[in-house]
Amino acid sequence: MTNTSAVGTLEQALAQAERLLDSQPALAGEQAVEILKVVDGHPAALRLLAAARFVQGDTPGALEILVPLARAQPKWAAVHLDLGVALGDAGRGQEAIEALRTAVALKAELPQAWRALGDHLMAAGEHAAADAAYARHVRYSTHDPRLLAAATALVEERIPEAEALLREHLKQAPTDVAAIRMFAEVAARLGRNEDALHLLERCLELAPSFDAARQHYAMMLHRSNQPEQALVEIERLLLAEPDHPGHRNLKAVVLCRIGDYEPAISLYAELLERYPREAKVWMSYGHALKTAGHGDRAIAAYRSSLAIEPSFGEVWWSLANLKTLRFSAADLALMRQQLARTDLADDDRLHLEFAVGKALEDAAEYESSFEHYARGNAIRHAQLHYSAADTSERVQHIREHYTRPFFAARAGAGCTARDPIFIVGLPRSGSTLIEQILSSHSQVEGTMELPEVTSITRMLREQGNEDSAMPYHEQLAALDADALRALGERYLEHTRIQRKTAAPLFIDKMPNNFMHAGLLHLMLPNAIIIDARRHPLACCFSGFKQHFARGQSFSYSLDDIARYYRDYVVLMAHFDEVLPGRIHRVFYERMVEDTEGEVRRLLDHCGLPFEASCLRFFENARPVRTASSEQVRQPIYREGVDHWRHYAPWLAPLQSALGNVLEQYPDVPEFHHK
Repeated sequence: MTNTSAVGTLEQALAQAERLLDSQPALAGEQAVEILKVVDGHPAALRLLAAARFVQGDTPGALEILVPLARAQPKWAAVHLDLGVALGDAGRGQEAIEALRTAVALKAELPQAWRALGDHLMAAGEHAAADAAYARHVRYSTHDPRLLAAATALVEERIPEAEALLREHLKQAPTDVAAIRMFAEVAARLGRNEDALHLLERCLELAPSFDAARQHYAMMLHRSNQPEQALVEIERLLLAEPDHPGHRNLKAVVLCRIGDYEPAISLYAELLERYPREAKVWMSYGHALKTAGHGDRAIAAYRSSLAIEPSFGEVWWSLANLKTLRFSAADLALMRQQLARTDLADDDRLHLEFAVGKALEDAAEYESSFEHYARGNAIRHAQLHYSAADTSERVQHIREHYTRPFFAARAGAGCTARDPIFIVGLPRSGSTLIEQILSSHSQVEGTMELPEVTSITRMLREQGNEDSAMPYHEQLAALDADALRALGERYLEHTRIQRKTAAPLFIDKMPNNFMHAGLLHLMLPNAIIIDARRHPLACCFSGFKQHFARGQSFSYSLDDIARYYRDYVVLMAHFDEVLPGRIHRVFYERMVEDTEGEVRRLLDHCGLPFEASCLRFFENARPVRTASSEQVRQPIYREGVDHWRHYAPWLAPLQSALGNVLEQYPDVPEFHHK
């Protein structure tokens, strides 16, 4: 009998201590100590003592108990959850991820563990895994059967089903914030960013302290190219949780987007103290360091990433993409070893193919180098489904509709500001060099390849008739003078955050904006447009051996890239005809041959007095965010002009597809409307 009552007393004592945990943690701890005096090493009492210490802010004391307890109790999910939370609090994020993964593997129905795991994965740059953890957090924290079904559908990627269930649920419960947030997730997965933002705004209106929704809102603002608003939301989150690693990672990402590299670098360095074994954070750190001009530190960060994950193709390519780094024989051997693996993901494989191509190019093994470049391009080409015919059709539409009478009818419209200098053309055409020369002038600030023109075209496309073949162009043609001026003002307002100095002019170097020359002229008629042009074989092959992070889908096949170059030349010839003298052209080869003469012509066109600093552009310490970032930190070199000739034996398809555009370069053939 006494045994039973002793057990009863023990259980009662534990239950009482647990009840005290929130209101009087010190007392709960004392009670746990008393129990341990009677039953040495009692697991539940040890867990309770650790919890009491943790609640009182003694994280090291909690870990002193939890680390051996988790080892002694490998199947006890709750202890691994406690350990994960305490490790996270101690800044040991990497170990926290491992403990939390153990907890949810042992017992999936732990919403708090999924939430904490999502936060740590977000901080570690594992966005897809974080999204999956957050979805499971929702799935296990809801008890409503309809919401449960929707959350399960979301976790299992049955998106249309999740959408239907949530729509139905919200008819009955329109203010259910958990359902609204889930619905926003569905909209985001379907690419309906605008809808997702509206839903999250509604969510936060109803529940301002719903931090998970605010974090999602900040992420969606960032993805929708609204960095200023994203930062406002991130700062609100950090006010409540200053050390939250996921919020700090997102802040670093957004700071890089707006060109504030030094604070982003500090944030990444702090995150790496918590997540020293996260290859993705090392890579992001390397990107920020590279762009800010810390070349050696960037290389060290990339190498730290590869020491953790030698198959991480994107990091090998990031090293190759520095252009100034030469891979060692050991590097090449390791890359080849990774390529030989049968379990390598396509994304790692294609990046490695490009990196090996560059290593062999530096070793003057051009045939083998070309084979690797071709293989990398083939993988990426298969992923993208690019249509050269669609591009040609768009160019043809522009030539038929953006005529002299079209522009004459709109003369005097648009915003009169002359702040932007748009540098357009194909990637790898010398545009970064022009940007670096101009931004070395006291009146000009260099920014980056700004996404704002693309955002405006997307907005016009959404406003247009979705049944139309060219909704963006039709919508633009329908705008009156006030609406065109408003577009120009919107462009200036949305790019202001990128301007860090008082210089009156700034550069937007998004190359593909040549497709939108009509829009640029209509919304900002006094802005300067410069077309950077380079020899077709040099430019096209340089694009072919460059793996772009995003946006250059035409560059992964020699035929596609040749047709794109032809369409570009056709389109620029059209604008020269309908807007004579509007676009100033800079030929890369002439810039190399007669740098001072070309720089003077360029500055004259921009209405700027000559400054000698423009000839010493390579001394400019500003951040450079493109593939040429390291090259433009050196004086002009001739080698880039004829480098493609090493690959001439394999470029016959390119030559043939370029046709008379190649034969007549730098002159332009006569193009007739179809």
